[in-house]
Amino acid sequence: MAMEIAHRFINSSSMSLRVGKSRIRSGVCGTARVGLSSVSAVHIPRRRMFMQLAGFGSVLTLLDSPPGLAAPLPDMKDPQVIRTLKLPSGVRFQEIIEGEGPEAREGDLVELNYVCRRANGYFVHSTVDQFSGESSPVKLILDGNDVIEGLKEVLVGMKAGGKRRALIPPSVGYINETLKPIPEEFGPRRSLLSHANEPLVFEIQLLKVL
Repeated sequence: MAMEIAHRFINSSSMSLRVGKSRIRSGVCGTARVGLSSVSAVHIPRRRMFMQLAGFGSVLTLLDSPPGLAAPLPDMKDPQVIRTLKLPSGVRFQEIIEGEGPEAREGDLVELNYVCRRANGYFVHSTVDQFSGESSPVKLILDGNDVIEGLKEVLVGMKAGGKRRALIPPSVGYINETLKPIPEEFGPRRSLLSHANEPLVFEIQLLKVL
């Protein structure tokens, strides 16, 4: 792709090259059977500066090198597409990283870190300290009596080491104050429960299936 853009840029420039007494356009310089050492460019400094600022330094290297010595461009991989899955309950989640450990099933005891935010992105609570980076993982039993239903649905089928991002509607969220995960401290606990009637975003890292 970079080569195609550079090719168009070079073809559209008005720079001309002098070879002896004749002049050739830069777009056809590759067909001239002359040593590159005998080629002089008009206004090279300004164009070299512009092309380097635009990320075309590698193109200049190719032009200044003898044929056959240019390094091949690396293969470009297609970007990974993260899909959003919607469950019948209204929960939506994305598989950010697929784990390689044991798969969590309903009724299992799991250990995880999480960040909880409001749907508008505002921070609510996290098991990972935002400043020190230290974490205090929580342990949850994957049943409807211990954890909020929406989070249980996201965790079931997830493998240890994986990460998921989920949007959990209030109907399968904190329908009562005993459901986990919930902060032990009064302030964070009160802050979380004050948003119980709105969708919440959870970013989850499943550490272990115990």
